[in-house]
Amino acid sequence: MQLDVVSDTVCPWCYIGKRRLDEALEQRGSAGITLRWRPFQLDASIPDGGVDRKAYMQKKFGADPDRAKAAGSAIRDYGDQLGIKFNFDKIKLAPNTLDSHRLIRWAGTAGCQNEMVEILFRRFFVDAEDIGSHAVLLDAAREAGMDTDIVEDLLVRGADRELVEREETLAREMGIQGVPSFVINEQWVMVGAQETPALVRMFDKLLAKEAEAAAQ
Repeated sequence: MQLDVVSDTVCPWCYIGKRRLDEALEQRGSAGITLRWRPFQLDASIPDGGVDRKAYMQKKFGADPDRAKAAGSAIRDYGDQLGIKFNFDKIKLAPNTLDSHRLIRWAGTAGCQNEMVEILFRRFFVDAEDIGSHAVLLDAAREAGMDTDIVEDLLVRGADRELVEREETLAREMGIQGVPSFVINEQWVMVGAQETPALVRMFDKLLAKEAEAAAQ
């Protein structure tokens, strides 16, 4: 079974969705499942270097601070259940995430893509680092055991920018408007940070169907 997870590295629900996915894969095992992470930018208009996150969030949620506070509180509660300590108040910048998605793409080649996604989520939401910064991305690559000389060269050269942008365009053409989205065998889509038991049931059902089809 091919499982593509479409997400953005600054989406807190995507972080929650990833932790639930990890739990589901740990509970039932990952045998028969090929996992790939696919790019999606919630706001590609953010310039290189990012923007002030507080001002950005005020613009996004309007003049109602209670709305933003309520959303943040719900996310923190879910995060606590999954061992994630969201530090929204410490995050200074809202970054452009294109380069972080490029790094995730290269991590797939290096065999550490799922680990890299976790590292970037943690660095942004927990450590409050600027994941639009090449220095931070290089340090993340080093943490994942990637060749930082190669990663630095790729970042500087702008390698795979068009490929990542094309992948995101394809996701939108599939009708994906929100993340996380789970795409199964390039045919079925589940949107949202699915609960762990729902993911386990989905995996069991689809893998059983694949096994039945193979037997026939």
